[in-house]
Amino acid sequence: MRCLDRASLAVDKALTLGEVLPRLAVIHADQVLVEEPAKPHALRLTYAEAVDRLDRMAAGIAEHAGPGDRVVLAVPNGYDQLLLSLAASRAGAVAVPVNDRMRPDEIDHVIADSGASLVVREVAEVTEVTAAAPLAEGEVTARRAAPGDVAAIFYTSGTTGKPKGAELTHRALAGSLPMASLWPSGLRRDEIVAALPVAHIMGFAVLLAAAATGVPIFSLTRFRAEAVLDAIERRRSTVFIGVPAMYRMLLEAGAEDRDLRSIRLWVSGADAMPPDLARRFQRMGSSVTLPMVGASLGAAMFAEGYGMVETGGAVAVRVSPPGLAVAVPGLGGSLGVPLPGYRFRVVGEDGAEVGIGQIGELLVKGPGVLTGYHGDSAATASVLDGDGWLRTGDLARRGVGPLVSFAGRAKDVIKSGGYSVYAVEIERAMEEHPDVLEAAALGLPDDRLGERTVVAVRVRPGATVTEAALVAWGEERLSSYKRPRAVRIVTDLPRTGTQKVAKRELLPLFA
Repeated sequence: MRCLDRASLAVDKALTLGEVLPRLAVIHADQVLVEEPAKPHALRLTYAEAVDRLDRMAAGIAEHAGPGDRVVLAVPNGYDQLLLSLAASRAGAVAVPVNDRMRPDEIDHVIADSGASLVVREVAEVTEVTAAAPLAEGEVTARRAAPGDVAAIFYTSGTTGKPKGAELTHRALAGSLPMASLWPSGLRRDEIVAALPVAHIMGFAVLLAAAATGVPIFSLTRFRAEAVLDAIERRRSTVFIGVPAMYRMLLEAGAEDRDLRSIRLWVSGADAMPPDLARRFQRMGSSVTLPMVGASLGAAMFAEGYGMVETGGAVAVRVSPPGLAVAVPGLGGSLGVPLPGYRFRVVGEDGAEVGIGQIGELLVKGPGVLTGYHGDSAATASVLDGDGWLRTGDLARRGVGPLVSFAGRAKDVIKSGGYSVYAVEIERAMEEHPDVLEAAALGLPDDRLGERTVVAVRVRPGATVTEAALVAWGEERLSSYKRPRAVRIVTDLPRTGTQKVAKRELLPLFA
């Protein structure tokens, strides 16, 4: 019966966000879905228990929102924010999850911009305001959206202006889940550890994918390196999913002194992962841990996803199998092979496709691409053409066939003396210094060069390296037009809600 359920789900092309969990509960029922050690209320749910909670949430939302209404979910980060998003969909509404680290004025902007008819700030508002009798199947059917309708609006971090709302359809968010449900989760014990913001597309997609594969997730509402390392050691978890900044923090917290051999798969996303850092973590994990004796064999696998809110999650993956000490030939950088249903183009400033080995802007087309920015036709037209190709704003080097490698953000190109200088190249060179933990390169206006390169760095505790010595380090390793003209040592780098470096906030250091 369960095999039949998996097969019927796998071929369902009309699945909507609100139907995902009830369909999965038929397959997994009493299997643990999630454990979340949040305070003051820890959460542990099986699939069946999660559906009961989902139904009560949907009933509460339905009392205040009708089909197509926007529902802002300004609740604390955690698994309940995902359940509320699914519940809004089950009630026929459009979910608008909000990162709880947004400033109050940013949240007010999201509420006004989305035209929300309901704002949920506490889970109890929709689970206790009603008797919470589940919606009748007839009402669920009447409220049901079409797969091509907007399911959720995710607001960008707004680092260059007010946050914009990316409209994503049910097909974009739930379309790949049926095939994921075929994952043979019962063949061995697996558990994922993650500490991601649910209101960010990576966190949202990771929780959905974990549910679809039947692999339980140990979800932390806030990332703390020590807590993640403790969880992996204590629980013998087999998968960790995070962003590159988290991997750096795990390393600084003593990851190499911990027993992380239970990890068979490390996963990264949301930013470019330094290859050397990935290989260090591969060596900490293992392919196989022998029972009884506890010996481990081989290195772990490392997978790096590429995507953004405008693509509804990952559109490409690059995998480094166990024992592979170098990148897969042809991939070279941090992007890789497009996922099924997606196509890539790499174009120059004239819009024509560049040659193999050349760098241009990456264009993406596929089922996850946004329909547009909510209420902003000008912003939509600036990134989406009439044929559905999305301008990602990312630079990529075109490889053979579908292969491409990440070269940095287009806005991270420094124009110095007529040359294009890629910030990611500068950062990697500076991070090769034994005392440098992390580097952030940016360009400053220069009357003679157009822009000059400067770098902010975090160094190891107790390091005595000077800023002048780091400038000299860059001069030895980079071409003359790429060399940093100034380096500032900082105790910490400002970050966005997804742990990317907020480079604009570094500008005053070089005033």
